[in-house]
Amino acid sequence: MTSVSSAAGGRRAMFGVLVLEVIGPLAIFYGLRAAGVGQFPALLAGGVLPAARAVYGIVKERRINGIALFVLGTMSLTVAMSFVTGSPRALLVRNGWGTAALALWLLLSLLRSQPFLYEARIVMPPDQQAAWERSWARFPAFRQVMRRITAIWAAAFAVDAVIRVLMALTLPIDLVPALDDGLLVVTLVALVAVQRLYGRRYLREHGLGRRGAEIYRLSDEERA
Repeated sequence: MTSVSSAAGGRRAMFGVLVLEVIGPLAIFYGLRAAGVGQFPALLAGGVLPAARAVYGIVKERRINGIALFVLGTMSLTVAMSFVTGSPRALLVRNGWGTAALALWLLLSLLRSQPFLYEARIVMPPDQQAAWERSWARFPAFRQVMRRITAIWAAAFAVDAVIRVLMALTLPIDLVPALDDGLLVVTLVALVAVQRLYGRRYLREHGLGRRGAEIYRLSDEERA
């Protein structure tokens, strides 16, 4: 029962992030632009939702976590830079900073006992979570592929961050918010495809799984 509720909670959290961090800011920006609001105030208003979510997390948990502090810190810094430079592009660069921080966090997770990719199992159905936990405990190759794919995610988000900064500094301002979200979709789809193909091949080469080492449903019966 606990695993079911934790998986449901993880999916709800992901949906909340999608709405408050991606869809909401985009809708606010383009809604305000359609109403004739300037680029700077429209971008600033779009950043209210992520900032409000960070503040809510601090109030709810009654402690300051690293993610909330980072969101509020980058928002404050980019707003200050925007006022100093007089350009809304400083606000657009904030997305690149956030992606770069995510890449760094993924790399740092490799220093812990369990890397990010393995910890992300909380959003899976209970049977898949159990399969991953058994595989992590029993098979060194499974632990190794979790670390390798986490490193691939980190590298991909580092490249993503560079692209976001270049877009923010060179492309038309009204186009960048939509391209930012489009880039996120492309990055995630590519990562999931690489994760599946590379993970299955790696595990198959190490004797885990008769059907191409299915890392999402690797059970005792499926190992070689």
